[in-house]
Amino acid sequence: MTADHLTQQVSSARSDAARQTAPLIVLVGPTASGKSALGIDLAERLDGEIINADSMQLYRGMDIGTAKVTQDEAGAVPHHLLDVLDVTEEASVADFQDQARRIIGEIRARGKTPIMVGGSGLYVRAVIDVIEFPPTDAELRSRLTLRLDDEGAAPLRQELRELDPESAAVIKDDRRLIRALEVVLLTGRTFSSYMPQRRHEPGLEPVVQIGLDVDRPLLHERIARRVQRMADQDLLEEVRQLDDAGLRRGRTASRAIGYQQFLEVLDGELTPGEAIESTTVATRRFARRQETWFRADPRVTWLPAPSQDLTEQAQEAIHRALR
Repeated sequence: MTADHLTQQVSSARSDAARQTAPLIVLVGPTASGKSALGIDLAERLDGEIINADSMQLYRGMDIGTAKVTQDEAGAVPHHLLDVLDVTEEASVADFQDQARRIIGEIRARGKTPIMVGGSGLYVRAVIDVIEFPPTDAELRSRLTLRLDDEGAAPLRQELRELDPESAAVIKDDRRLIRALEVVLLTGRTFSSYMPQRRHEPGLEPVVQIGLDVDRPLLHERIARRVQRMADQDLLEEVRQLDDAGLRRGRTASRAIGYQQFLEVLDGELTPGEAIESTTVATRRFARRQETWFRADPRVTWLPAPSQDLTEQAQEAIHRALR
């Protein structure tokens, strides 16, 4: 199928009755797999606009360490939900859901094709699938955080095992531990009961999900090159500037891979070389978690990457999904 034919197919999906039926194209996969470049190529061919679904690219100033697209790379393709938070603010999946769905509607109303690109699995699912978000209580969360500081994680983890054993079995980090306890104590429901269903939000259909599949050894090489390139571009100076802007006060941003390691360089706890190695290892582990998350979704069409005809393969996958 030619690019012109696919453009006609996409256009027909949003014509006549309503432009709101333009397909939502979702590009997922592990970090360093080439999602951003493919998204831009598809947007140029399909008259599209891109919605960022990388939780760390929401932050202003976190550019080098997140491999955020530059203006030169983006060209004339509009990008949304980049640089919308200060590093001191905490990212909210519920807020992201609201904003992304609104933007998708606006893109469709302009007669364009919305293309969501990113590797933050829960953020993607929050937008495209039926999902309910539990309420929050700042006072309760503060009390739990104080308990964590005073007692350590073990007593809180034991409490979660008693109240919500399913969540306790899979939650590893302290931030999610506190959130899970907050939910079960506040609502009486388990944290796991709020997990998204694999059912597209009806108002967003049609949705086409495409994943990029990179051989593990090659992906590791790409990750190593990317981290080294970030260091060469002076990630340390970016972290220093963000530290002055309050990075350490940000509960979400300060934990970002790369930023956490290079903060330790500023503190004299790591050398730059050690930070590069630690960041590379952490990124590889994160990529494995991303693959596990997205592989569990049978609705994703996987394409081998990199490939000289990757954009054409993606266009064909979109065509098949829209037939």
